Amino acid sequence: MLRKIIEINEEKCNGCGICADACHEGAIGMVDGKARLLREEHCDGLGDCLPACPTGAISFVEREAAPYDEEAVKKAMKEKKKQETAPLPCGCPGTFARSISRSSSGNSSSTPSATGESQSRLSQWPVQIKLVPVSAPYFDGANLLVAADCTAYAYAAFHEKFIKGRTTLVGCPKLDEGDYSEKLTEIIKNNDIKSLTIVRMEVPCCGGLENAAKNALQNSGKFIPWQVVTISTDGNILE
Repeated sequence: MLRKIIEINEEKCNGCGICADACHEGAIGMVDGKARLLREEHCDGLGDCLPACPTGAISFVEREAAPYDEEAVKKAMKEKKKQETAPLPCGCPGTFARSISRSSSGNSSSTPSATGESQSRLSQWPVQIKLVPVSAPYFDGANLLVAADCTAYAYAAFHEKFIKGRTTLVGCPKLDEGDYSEKLTEIIKNNDIKSLTIVRMEVPCCGGLENAAKNALQNSGKFIPWQVVTISTDGNILE
């Protein structure tokens, strides 16, 4: 049928992933670092993604396209939510929530572990946004850290500065397909989160992670302290 539908200019796309976060129907996904219309029958033509794009890569066109399938969208979203919260059938330990206890020798950053190396400050598993269970017990009373996965490599003191005392979630909107905001909204809404810290890189694609976390906080209806910290590619905190 002839109808209005979005079109994405891949040359203008910077791979930030904000449009994929904004698309509630799951029509847009990230492929090879670029946004693409993956399912035209999931695009309702209303353009929630249009104002979200920072580079103007998205526009409307009128062309022959499959009709919008609302039932297929509902089914896909239900299945996506089920996959995000259920453990993998292979029994991979990465899908099971657990807290990590640290020995008392790790209470001071100046005290090395038994091996003479600095001790990890990670207090829970898993850490990947896509894998973490929404109802994991370590979210109760947590100071939540949502970080772009590159930040821990760029900033040398990441464990002491950011992970210590926080429950850590990491992701990359340029590489992960789908929307973080729905999962983060459920985590904030259904748990006693005390604060939110977002740590991102200075590169544009990290805007997708920041946007998803901010949207989640707003959609949760809760008012908790939050902050955004930006790390430069040479490993410094930008003011």
